[in-house]
Amino acid sequence: MTVLKEVRQQPHISNEVYKNSSYHQGLIKRSLSYLSSGYPIHFTGPSGIGKTTLALHIAKQRKRPVLLLNGNKALSNEDLIGAFTGYTSNKVKDNFIRTVYKTEENLTESWSEGRLLEAVKKGYTVVYDEFTRSQPETNNLFLSILEEKILPLYGTKQKESYVRVHPEFSVIFTSNPAEYAGVFRSQDALLDRMITLPLEQMDEKAEIAAVSSKTGIPFQEAGAIVKFVSKVREFCETQEHGQGPSLRSSIMIADLAQRSEIPIDGGDETFQQLCMDVTAFPLQTCLEKKDLSEIKKKLLTECKKIKVGE
Repeated sequence: MTVLKEVRQQPHISNEVYKNSSYHQGLIKRSLSYLSSGYPIHFTGPSGIGKTTLALHIAKQRKRPVLLLNGNKALSNEDLIGAFTGYTSNKVKDNFIRTVYKTEENLTESWSEGRLLEAVKKGYTVVYDEFTRSQPETNNLFLSILEEKILPLYGTKQKESYVRVHPEFSVIFTSNPAEYAGVFRSQDALLDRMITLPLEQMDEKAEIAAVSSKTGIPFQEAGAIVKFVSKVREFCETQEHGQGPSLRSSIMIADLAQRSEIPIDGGDETFQQLCMDVTAFPLQTCLEKKDLSEIKKKLLTECKKIKVGE
C-alpha cells in the first residue's frame, strides 16, 4: 500500500503517447466521464501493456490527490481502515500538600488511520493496482463503498460504525487475467459494481513514443528496439502462459543500453546479449517447445537485423 511518492527521479511516459493514439484518447475521455459520474472503472489485460501507467495518468487528470494501493495477499482491513497500535500513558503526580500524595494515571489506545479511510474521507482518487492479488475477503470493503457509499469500520471499536464516502472519491482498479499466478478470482458482486475495460496492446507508433519518453532515447533508436520486440512477439505460438515480450521489454532494452552506453546496433555483441537476456524468457513462456538454444538462435538472427539509420 503506497502513497504516490517518487523514490528516485525517473522520467515517466509523457502525455504525448496518449495524444497520438486515437484509441487511448477515446478510452481516457470515456473513463473520466464514468469516474465523474460516480462509477469505478477496471482496466484488465495481460502484464506489460500499460494498465497502471494509464490508470495513474487518468487519476491525475481528475485534479484530486492520488493514492496508489498495490494488491497483495497480506493486505488486510487493518491496512485499509486502520487499527489501534498501542497505548499512550499519561501520569500526573500531585504533591501540592506535603502530607497528601496523589497519583493519577490514564491509558488511552493509539489509533492509526488506514490510507483507504483517509482517501474516502477526503475524496482521493484511488488506483488499486492488481486488486485481484488481494484476498476477496479484504476486497469486500469495496462492496459497501461502491454501492452504499459508506466505508464500514469493522472491528475498530470506533463510536461510528461507518464513514460516508466523499462525493469526489473515485477508484480505478487494474488486474491481470485470472490464470496468472498469485491471482484470486474476484467476487461477481464486486465486478458487477464497476465498468470493466479490457485494454489492447499499444500500436507500434504509441510503443515507440512510450519507450522514447520513458528512457529519453531518440525516436529512431526507440523504433528499432520496438520493431525488434514486436517481431519476437510474433514468434509466440500460445498465449496460455504468457504474451511474449511486452512494452516493458522494449523499455528495459532501451534503458539499459543508454545507462551502460551500449550502441543500439545489431552488429554489437554486447547489444545482442542484452536483447537475448531481456526477451528470451518471455518468449520461452509462449512457445510449446522450450529449447532455449533454439530460442536464442531466433533472437540473435532478429537482433542482427537492427540497424539504426537504415
